[in-house]
Amino acid sequence: MTELTAPTLPDEGTRLGARISHAAGQLPPPSARQLRARRRAALMGLLRHALLIGFGLIMLYPLLWMLASSIKPSALIFREPGLIPTEIDMSNYTDGWTALLHPFSTYLLNSGLVVLGSVIGNLVACSMAAYAFARLEFRGRNLWFAIMLMSIMLPIHVVIVPQYVLFSSLQWINTFLPLIVPKLLATDAFFIFLMVQFFRGIPKELDEAARLDGCGHVRIYWRIMLPLALPALATTAIFTFIWTWNDFFSQLIFLTRPDMYTVPVALAAFKDSTGETSWGSLFAMSIVSLIPVFLVFLFGQKYLVKGIATTGIK
Repeated sequence: MTELTAPTLPDEGTRLGARISHAAGQLPPPSARQLRARRRAALMGLLRHALLIGFGLIMLYPLLWMLASSIKPSALIFREPGLIPTEIDMSNYTDGWTALLHPFSTYLLNSGLVVLGSVIGNLVACSMAAYAFARLEFRGRNLWFAIMLMSIMLPIHVVIVPQYVLFSSLQWINTFLPLIVPKLLATDAFFIFLMVQFFRGIPKELDEAARLDGCGHVRIYWRIMLPLALPALATTAIFTFIWTWNDFFSQLIFLTRPDMYTVPVALAAFKDSTGETSWGSLFAMSIVSLIPVFLVFLFGQKYLVKGIATTGIK
């Protein structure tokens, strides 16, 4: 007796492949005009990428030249301006580390202390001021907010003299207090504005729900606003770190003792008015001073982009 078997049905993948093959067979081959358009689009894409790479190399050339000069003997830095050194001398790093009155680690530590105090001050003070402008109702809020924004247009040269007189009367010169204490008083209007824009994008229904649970402004600020404002806080921290680490003018004004020098002031000390500047050591320590900035930007760039994109600052 012949055994009857049920017909096998093709699975879903087989049917989908058959439909794709059938549809592909029905499509007409691309015309010569379409092929030319595709080639033109591919060529334009390659041209754009080549231009971007070229501009990127132009922007990176000073950094690459400084890196190459840091491993050249000082006598060959300006005699052979190319990027490929003919002679490598790593003594610039060891000599530059101890070239000044104190080891370069002293200046790195000083800059680290100033940066740490400035970052903490801006995160705490600016976020509190931003919460007040974004969520609290008080008389003259719009006026004070406008005055705060106008302070962004004041150049540092206008306020540095009265600040120096004030800090000198307080005997704060040659201490880190003039560089840290103003950050605790929310003096950076840019970061206040940045966080105000972010706080305004958080729904007020969250505040109302928190008030129904018995939360006051302090708990709303600490438990709700700050966790949601992490991108804006990260952006503030990154910008504060970079600007404070690279700040030269105010640190030169308030710090005159060599043991209090920060990294920018210490790098300026390598330059000698008599023309005997140790360029190799200067470039080597400049590379060392760029490492913290590079690492902060490398690991924090995603928060930086997200913070800028979500605060409406384009």
